[in-house]
Amino acid sequence: MLKERRVVVTGMGAVTPLGNSVRDTWLRLTQGKSGIGPITLFDASRFPTRIAGEVKGFSFEKWLERNPPLGCAGRSTFFALQAAAEAYKNAMLEPLSLNPNRFGIYFGAGDSGIDFDPFIKTLVPSFTEGATEIVDKARYVEGALRNMSALRELESQPFMTVTHLTRLFDIRGPVSNCLTACAASSQAIGEAFEWIRRGDADIVMTGGSHSMIYPMGVAGFSLLTAISTRNHEPEKASRPFDKKRDGFVISEGAGALILEELEHARKRHAAIHGEIVGYGSTADAYRLTDMDPEVRGAARAIEIAMEKACIGPQNIDYINAHGTSTAVNDSLETLAIKKVMGEYARKVPVSSTKSMLGHMIAAAGVVEAIICFLSMRDSIIPPTINYEEPDPECDLDYVPNTARRSNVQIALSNSFGFGGQNICLALRRYDGT
Repeated sequence: MLKERRVVVTGMGAVTPLGNSVRDTWLRLTQGKSGIGPITLFDASRFPTRIAGEVKGFSFEKWLERNPPLGCAGRSTFFALQAAAEAYKNAMLEPLSLNPNRFGIYFGAGDSGIDFDPFIKTLVPSFTEGATEIVDKARYVEGALRNMSALRELESQPFMTVTHLTRLFDIRGPVSNCLTACAASSQAIGEAFEWIRRGDADIVMTGGSHSMIYPMGVAGFSLLTAISTRNHEPEKASRPFDKKRDGFVISEGAGALILEELEHARKRHAAIHGEIVGYGSTADAYRLTDMDPEVRGAARAIEIAMEKACIGPQNIDYINAHGTSTAVNDSLETLAIKKVMGEYARKVPVSSTKSMLGHMIAAAGVVEAIICFLSMRDSIIPPTINYEEPDPECDLDYVPNTARRSNVQIALSNSFGFGGQNICLALRRYDGT
């Protein structure tokens, strides 16, 4: 049996509510800044929740000028392209020196944030002037054919983000996209890690992107009563593990990593940001929106990641929590950590960067993995801001409100998605050996 190959990270890129690069995002995270504010992308005045983590100051024109086929693409795709370009440049990749057939892509791209509201408004007069009027199907179809764009519909599909990435970066190896809700980009990283370990590729672009800040996205989460309604204090709305938390804050963005087989990276003298050493994936087989109250799936995902990495609780220096700021998630994630780590759980710093970034849904996991590698590089653990009143059910060290100096050699990154998808990544500082 061939020895399993080691997988390192040589490139990182991000677009978040705190900045359009890894550098800007990390700077504001360590300062404890919030990226949450009033929704400006549509009129949310009649919605229960009127706040979100929007990407700010992003140049869509730059991408459209160079790539006219992107004219119908949604926000999520543009964010993915920007993050991927940053990661590609950061990895110092040279197209002529790469074998495109050994270059793969595994992404966790969500719906592209295309707003169909203008299209819907053009149809409304054609079939309804009152609640009791019968729909005129013929006029509806006529309006649809007149106003709808085939490319616009196509671009709403998650796979289109990956299609654009493969074309622009000449990726011809294995390709996949997964959309396992909030766990998507973490799962993409884990599966890309396995591709390289077993020899299916030498280098993989991975990560995720998502933008759900549009009427249907915000309405759906509002109906689930999953998002915060602290509209009068946007910056304080996301408050993981705090007793007065009232839901997560939806946000948008993208993150990208370049994963590489260690010897492949060494041969081209690449700078190495860290190493992926473990990946655990489980399903709850429980409810669509609630975690298993006995945390069997979540705890087992953490255990699997640690087993693959050959590490124990005493080796963990930091956990980047899923930490959504919902009542159930935060208490059950705390329980899962304690279940796996026992009494040692109280000695491990745990923070939720969603307190500053909001919840980027499919893009959340990859950005949080990047944060773990930056914590290793700079020996800084970012805080959980807005932590004011302890919850008896959440009794770990959440690095409250202020970043902390700490030597981080090994970190875990948790991602638990709607539907019961549980992912844990074990990440290690690269020691040069």
